[in-house]
Amino acid sequence: MATVTKNLSVYDKATIPNAKSLRFGIVVSEWNSKITEGLYQGAVAALEDCGAKAENILRWNVPGSFELTFGCKKMLETEKLDAIIAIGSVIQGETKHFDFVCSATAQGIKDLNIQFKVPVIFCVLTDNTMQQAIDRSGGIHGNKGTEAAIAAIKMAFLGES
Repeated sequence: MATVTKNLSVYDKATIPNAKSLRFGIVVSEWNSKITEGLYQGAVAALEDCGAKAENILRWNVPGSFELTFGCKKMLETEKLDAIIAIGSVIQGETKHFDFVCSATAQGIKDLNIQFKVPVIFCVLTDNTMQQAIDRSGGIHGNKGTEAAIAAIKMAFLGES
């Protein structure tokens, strides 16, 4: 796995633009909340560390990862934001449901990036086990939420010189 040799929480703050003037949306799946709350905390901490103001970080909850696309779409349509982070966690079970949810969620977030002018960052863990999800949401491999926040800042500044 790619994250086995990488800590998802490591970034060089000197290379990240200051986010003090940016407004962020975070849409969080309530399913696997132990994982998604860890991802959310990592994202917020990184955004604030890079200058974002707490009052400029908007959070909406949705029931599950499949609903992230609609939640992000509504946020894009109703709020003035510089980037959105879609946070979810899907863990492999005994049926093909995992495959359908993961695929639809990834495709949905991709579609939003094509349809709208605001970047939507994919922060959905798609793990085989709960332990893998724990390891990537603040555990031994760091926090994918942190990595997503840094991507959100960089994408918000994309094309600016």
